[in-house]
Order: sequence, then C-alpha cells, then structure tokens
Amino acid sequence: MTYAIAPHANACVPVAGTDMRFPVHRIYCIGRNYADHAHEMGSVVDRKNPIFFAKPADAIVTSNGDVPYPPMTNELHHEVEMIVALATGGRDIAVDDALEHVYAYGVGLDLTRRDLQLIAKSKGNPWDTAKGFDCSAPVSDLHRVRDIGHPDCIGLRLSVNGEMRQQTELGNMLFSVAEIIHELSRFYELKSGDLIFTGTPAGVALLNRGDHFHAELAGVATLEGRII
Repeated sequence: MTYAIAPHANACVPVAGTDMRFPVHRIYCIGRNYADHAHEMGSVVDRKNPIFFAKPADAIVTSNGDVPYPPMTNELHHEVEMIVALATGGRDIAVDDALEHVYAYGVGLDLTRRDLQLIAKSKGNPWDTAKGFDCSAPVSDLHRVRDIGHPDCIGLRLSVNGEMRQQTELGNMLFSVAEIIHELSRFYELKSGDLIFTGTPAGVALLNRGDHFHAELAGVATLEGRII
C-alpha cells in the first residue's frame, strides 16, 4: 500500500509483565459515574441516561511520562479513573456477557480544561475542547485479567504533591464495568483495542505546572507523572 503522506504511529499502551503493547482503537469515557462527583459539579445523577464522551486515541501518555500543561486554559483539573481495556467487542452486549470482553485493567487521569467545559455547558455546546485535547489521557501499564482477575470494591486514589486529593472504592460506581460496556455497546460497535475510562469520584481540583501526581488502583496498577 502506498500512502499519500507518512502514516502516524498507532497509539499503544504497555502490558505489565510482558514485552507486549496494547494497540488503542478508541477511548470512551463515562461522566457522572460517582454520585459524590456529580453532586460537587452541581449535576443530577440519572441512571436511565448515562453520559458518554470520547478522547482521541493519541491523547494517551504512557510510561509515567511528563504531561504538558495544555493551552487555552487556566483551570486544568485532574480526574482519576479506573481504565478497562477490551480484547473483543460487539453491539448490544448483554450485561451478563460483558466482562468476557475485558482484556486488562489500569488506572489513568481524565484531564479536563474545566473553564472551557463550564463555558460550553452554560451555552449548551459540546465538551470536545475541554476533554479531547493532546496528552489529556495519562494511563498506567495495563494488567491482564488472566493475572489479576476483575477488580471489585478496591480503592481508587490520587495524590498530588503528596496530598491526597481523590479517594473512593470501585463499589461506589453507579454503573458497574459490565453495565458500562452494555450501555456503550447500545450506542457504538465496541472493538478490540477500545479503552474505557469508568468515571471519577469527588475531589477534582487544579493541577499546576510542576505538580507531581500519583494515581493508584489498589493492588493492581499505579501511575505517576509531572505537569510541565
């Protein structure tokens, strides 16, 4: 095949304990999946209408890399989340079958230009510029289900400069992993290589240049990085 221009390298994430890398197809995110975060943002929790949005696959930052402070914002916020990586996909996946599609888990940050998001929300506009910017998705190495099983009711934490900012347990998610996969598959044909960010708890706050963050999915994955 001859390309008109040089093709870009595919985004991929290291698989823990191996020399393999997980090729990323799409990044899906769910909003308002922890009631305390929805409340701190002044939003209403509605289990009948899950809120989904996306980030570009090449927004990932891997291997505990530095994260550049993005342009066009003065309010960069952290949102720590468990990440789900899919080995297989499909449409209209049943809740009871959903976990069979999961390849691995990790932890990451859904970085958000909060000022842009609030302006967009006030005008009824899309959130794209607030969520889908360059380097907006730092992610840990992925840990395979075959090695760790499916995480259940374990801790999810984020500290910044040694200060705990966000802390919860996965059992507090309003939509479980299986339910998220089911609901997403009603809107999209999920495919191998998809990453799913599963929502953030309360405590979202500012990140500044020079800040060091440490995210942890207890006993499973850790992620560190610095805002530069």
